[in-house]
Amino acid sequence: MFRRIINYLRQLFRTTAERAMDPEIELEQAITDARRRDQDLRNQAAKVIAHRTQIEAKIESSASDVGEARETAKQALQRAEKAKGEGNTADQEKWTNAAQSVALRLQAAESNLGSLKEQYEIALTQAESAKRAVQQNAMRLQELAAKRMELVGQLEQAKMQEAVNNAVETMGSALEHEAPSLGKVEDKIQRRVAEAKASSELREATPEGAEAELKEAVSLAQADARLEELKTELGL
Repeated sequence: MFRRIINYLRQLFRTTAERAMDPEIELEQAITDARRRDQDLRNQAAKVIAHRTQIEAKIESSASDVGEARETAKQALQRAEKAKGEGNTADQEKWTNAAQSVALRLQAAESNLGSLKEQYEIALTQAESAKRAVQQNAMRLQELAAKRMELVGQLEQAKMQEAVNNAVETMGSALEHEAPSLGKVEDKIQRRVAEAKASSELREATPEGAEAELKEAVSLAQADARLEELKTELGL
């Protein structure tokens, strides 16, 4: 049970950390890791190819040793044969022994050359495999770089869209909480009209209101009488 809790906490921490990481930083880390692996692969491939080159040089040197030993052995045999024809037993023995000694060296050189050729075949195959691995990894690195550019573009678009969404939400929130609705404005106007009518009714119901109404009626009557006088003067 305790182990399950520990594993759960580890997974929870890992998930939380992954969510908290910036996608752009993760992309940079991915491309950096890929480039480092590519460089490591190139270094290893260079060592493999260098090994092939070294074997080539050793083969050339060993072939030269074989040729030299063969030529020396021939010379020793010819001199031994000449000494035999001349009846010179001492020289014949000397050159025969020399030929045998050189033959042993020739045998060792030829054996070494054969071994080097076998190694070279292996090194050649390894070098070709290393070059193909480098080429394939270089292609993958280019694909990863292109994918990174694509993802960065998508990330920028996502950021822009998020900014627009936040702006729209902020505007909506401001309009919802700060700007009065038409219904609220209408209610305010109707309330003021109703209050004005109520005040007018109250004023008319008081003596002061009645007196004001009488004064208004007198004023209107006087105004009408004055208009009649003016019509008479004008003959209308």
